[in-house]
Amino acid sequence: MHGRATNLGNVLSLLGAFVATAMVMGLLAAGLLIPAVGATGTAATSGVTAFDDLPGEFTASALSQQSKIVDAQGKVLATPQEENRIIVNLKDVAPIMQKAQIAIEDSRFYEHGGVDPRGIARAMVSNAQGGDTQGASTLTQQYVKLTLQENALRNNDEEAAKAAVRVSAARKIQEIKYAVTLEKEMTKDQILQGYMNLAYYGDLAYGVEAAAQHYFSISAKDLNIPQAALLAGLVQNPSRTDPINNPERAQARRDVVLDRMHDLGIIGDKAWKNAKAIPVKKMLKRKDPLSNCAASREPYFCNYVMAYLKTMPELGKTVPERIKNITQGGLTIQTTLNPTTQELARKQLTKRVPVGNDEHIGAAAAIVQPGTGKVVAMVQNTTYTTGKGSETKGLTGLNWNVDREYGGENGFQFGSTAKMYAIVEALKRGQSVNGTIPSKFATTKQPAVYSPQEQGKCGDQGNWEVRNDEAIGGKPIPLKTATAKSVNTAFASLVLKLGTPNVRNMMTTMGLHNGYGEPILCSPAAVTLGAGTATPLTLAASYATLAANGKYCKPNPILSITTNDKKAIKLNPTPCKQVIDPDVAKGATELLTGVIKNGTGTGASLGSRPAAGKTGTTDNHYQSWFVGYTPQLATAVWVGTPYTQFRMKNVSLAGTYYGEVFGGTISAPVWQAIMKGASEGMPIRDFDTPSDKIQNGDKVAVPFVGGLTVDEATARLTDAGFKVQVAGSTNSGYGQGRVVYTSPNGTALRGDTIGLYLSTGYVPQAPTPRASNTPKPNPTPTKSEPTKPPKPKKP
Repeated sequence: MHGRATNLGNVLSLLGAFVATAMVMGLLAAGLLIPAVGATGTAATSGVTAFDDLPGEFTASALSQQSKIVDAQGKVLATPQEENRIIVNLKDVAPIMQKAQIAIEDSRFYEHGGVDPRGIARAMVSNAQGGDTQGASTLTQQYVKLTLQENALRNNDEEAAKAAVRVSAARKIQEIKYAVTLEKEMTKDQILQGYMNLAYYGDLAYGVEAAAQHYFSISAKDLNIPQAALLAGLVQNPSRTDPINNPERAQARRDVVLDRMHDLGIIGDKAWKNAKAIPVKKMLKRKDPLSNCAASREPYFCNYVMAYLKTMPELGKTVPERIKNITQGGLTIQTTLNPTTQELARKQLTKRVPVGNDEHIGAAAAIVQPGTGKVVAMVQNTTYTTGKGSETKGLTGLNWNVDREYGGENGFQFGSTAKMYAIVEALKRGQSVNGTIPSKFATTKQPAVYSPQEQGKCGDQGNWEVRNDEAIGGKPIPLKTATAKSVNTAFASLVLKLGTPNVRNMMTTMGLHNGYGEPILCSPAAVTLGAGTATPLTLAASYATLAANGKYCKPNPILSITTNDKKAIKLNPTPCKQVIDPDVAKGATELLTGVIKNGTGTGASLGSRPAAGKTGTTDNHYQSWFVGYTPQLATAVWVGTPYTQFRMKNVSLAGTYYGEVFGGTISAPVWQAIMKGASEGMPIRDFDTPSDKIQNGDKVAVPFVGGLTVDEATARLTDAGFKVQVAGSTNSGYGQGRVVYTSPNGTALRGDTIGLYLSTGYVPQAPTPRASNTPKPNPTPTKSEPTKPPKPKKP
């Protein structure tokens, strides 16, 4: 503390100065045991000079006060704090509270100039007569002492904090000098306001507003007589008389304050008697502050917000500086969380996958707003705990929706939701919505095999086996069919044709990464079938890129931040970027609507409201997903095994039996229920229609290759800009292995895959003629020309 006396000579000189000054001011003492020092002559003169030389400039640091994290509707989620303090203006403190505080601490507060001669005299007489020990500090002096202590604590100066309250003559004299000076610079109301915001009222409640809320669950402006008297009495010895831990002592002290208020005429006889008749225990209506996220009604989201705030440069240059501003700055942090949607999502998720279910199956869902990245909701089927080892009981402190940086983990394998990225990359490279893609035949038991050579760059060491959920493939498949049915071999062939690194780069471009923030592993299985890991929030934000016609926005939970004096902190805009061509995004949406209309995700249908999305199930059925969107909302729903991995087969959840869990089994219906509720009241909007080029591509003539060898036909079709695949065989007069016809023929999309149908080299013979007395059957002509391909059916 500046100006602290450091030797006996200075102290004695200052004491002499104080006595001399006190005489001039009409003061005799300040409740101190003053040594017998002459206060006249040279000593007095030098003492007065020394007193005048003491520092008088007094500066109060900004008080540490709790911040508030609120949802989008302004409801408090948490109050991060170093101290439970809420700064208020004096006008927001009940007048009776102001009077009670002044009555018990400094009844002549509005009459003196910082030091009270009458108070000093009263204290000296009481102390000399052996009565209760009384101090003579005015409320202004107390404010000085508390402020000096607070300043020291803010600067992490423990020695200065101790010195600010140490019983010493030098400190007392310096305090008086500050008090006298302060009264010239601040009004009485400003001093009283500062004191009532600074004082400690016990049980970790700092300031009158926090105390009123903590003990009575009301604001300081609503305090009544007995409540005001109780609080006013606490500041003298808060640790000894707080009503939570010491109700009897608190009541005795309250009654002392009521007596003083009665003696001063602040309250009348009736109010005095009625207030004293109320037991303190019956007055209390305790409300603990939401000082940390564990106490929040949305602990997972709260932890996510706290972690996100630590990354914001607007709150400070370093993480420690940001934490200090969050916990001490009295900020109001409004988040994007919609409490109505949040509660709806939790209800629908836990209705189908209950908390702590016997099957040990977990579930989570995240909702974001396309085009802004605002996090609308975030739920999971667990109860928050900070304990360890209880995860299998539906208890966890991990947020399954977010990355490790924000309190989550590495995420979960995301299965066939990965196929969306191959679709986008293919459309970007000229593939059309109505075009075809190559595929290999496979069933659930008979896999298609892709050699290391076929896999190319980022390929696995050995053969890659891919199975389908039904017997399908072996020829070009319409992209719409492959998407709706989620045909694994079609997308495996497509990814390898496009190049695994290129599709993986598209994932990164659209914001997909694992829980460590790293790109998805560059391997065919991870890129094609989602063998990599990701979190629901990451997938929801990535799919939202399509809903926003190609604009990706990083998830953001913050709407605004304001200071305690209602000034808005300028926030950097949410990072948003146009990452894919709008027409490509529209084309991908066109394909993904088919998943819901007639594919694996029919359970996600929103009726007349257009929606698009993709199911996802891992090969071993450990994890399942549905990720989808409307123009206004994007949602990811995960259902899987977060604890011990096992095949989700023959399980019962909420009274429903599931033979085997797929993305369309539970995740899609949960997504449907959440999105129906979350979209209620929103206008029904259609997705934008892609251009004809994206839908139908650049059609060109398919060269005639009948009669050619496979190599000759492949060369001619490749020169024309097509891909080629042997699709099947047919009887024909052409030599065995020669091309009979192609599908498609005539015209096709540039870059499309053309299927070759090869000759068996066999022409059925005409039936042997019957005897003349046998009726002749109708003749069956034998064709020597190549068989015409059947007219292709519309996909």
